[in-house]
Amino acid sequence: MTVNRREFVAAAAASLALPRWAAAGRSPNQQTVVVGVMGTGGRGTQLAKGFESLDGVEVATVCDVDRKRAEAAAAVVGKVHDRKVGTVTDFRRILDNKSVDVLVIGAGNHWHAPAAILACAAGKHVYVEKPCSHNPWEGEMMVAAARKHKRHVQMGNQRRSSPKIIEAIDELRKGVIGKVYFSRSVYANVRPSIGRGKAAPVPEGLDFELWQGPAPRRPFKDNILHYNWHWFWHWGNGELGNNGVHSIDLSRWGVGVDYPIRVVSSGGRYAFDDDQETPDTHVVSYEFEGNRRITWEGLSCNRGLGLGPYISFHGTEGTLSIENSGYVVYDKNNKEVKKVAGPGSDDLHFANFLDAVRNNAKLNSEIEEGHKSTLLCHLGNIAQRTGRALRCDPKDGKILDDADAMKLWKREYEPGWEPKV
Repeated sequence: MTVNRREFVAAAAASLALPRWAAAGRSPNQQTVVVGVMGTGGRGTQLAKGFESLDGVEVATVCDVDRKRAEAAAAVVGKVHDRKVGTVTDFRRILDNKSVDVLVIGAGNHWHAPAAILACAAGKHVYVEKPCSHNPWEGEMMVAAARKHKRHVQMGNQRRSSPKIIEAIDELRKGVIGKVYFSRSVYANVRPSIGRGKAAPVPEGLDFELWQGPAPRRPFKDNILHYNWHWFWHWGNGELGNNGVHSIDLSRWGVGVDYPIRVVSSGGRYAFDDDQETPDTHVVSYEFEGNRRITWEGLSCNRGLGLGPYISFHGTEGTLSIENSGYVVYDKNNKEVKKVAGPGSDDLHFANFLDAVRNNAKLNSEIEEGHKSTLLCHLGNIAQRTGRALRCDPKDGKILDDADAMKLWKREYEPGWEPKV
């Protein structure tokens, strides 16, 4: 068939008007989603590479306040499909880019909520690493921002998308161990001392001013970056917010609870005498209405003996434990009844998020659910920092009759950086 010039020009114009998924020859549920990634540490680069590896996703830009880290991450991500990935040091350049659909946030905890709120206002959907906020107030603001701007916001507690963990929770709902009244979650690691930090020049290529962002300014020391910020309350949330949020999230899901009525904490910095402010040994107990309880036990500097499974649920007729991405059911006498192995869940969690972006599917960890689990970590840390038990409102988790503890519900912000919705 011969096509004349007028028909060719008309066809070309029509193709330019096509949505990206159609121009690429994809069906509507495979439309290309353009992603920008903020923060390219170990997890941030994993996120960028993971999203780039999925069908119909293009990681257009990676961002880090450390230029060398951004360039290294871009090289890794670019190898997935042998193409050039852009780099910026200021994530706001990603928000300015109208072609970007999604901001993935893998920066420091103090950046999670402020960046997510700005992204929602800029019309971006958001995948934010755990914990979703640095303090409880920020979590509330994130939920409000998602609702106001009608954006999909998913927290990176990826086990929520593991098929066999979903199956395990369903088994609990069906009564496989009777009435569930208690869940125990644990975490252990062997972390070294962070030493005593010394004042030092800011490394070349690092925008320390922007790294601090919403946090009130502090001078650079040589033991803060790129990981030890986790152990300073000014930027991080300790091991409870760093890793405890994963297991506590599953405990809360399995027990079927939202906000606690009482929180008690015990622990401290025992292994080393250094600058670390957060506990290396930490036990937190959460009480909920209906005579239900969750505990978390964290050891940062000792893997310990007898810690047991990652998360266990205890009921009137037996026990269910979650191990890796599968689960085991035991009767009341600890006899194994059922054992199920399961696949990992990073890609499945990303895929669930992308399905929401493309097709308005239900998120497995929508930001309100992410906030509820993150809030438990914040409350455990507040109980630890104040040295007393907290009474909480079961409607929203707010601390009752303790004005000093409620001062930690929100932080101070660097002028001009306080999140607004």
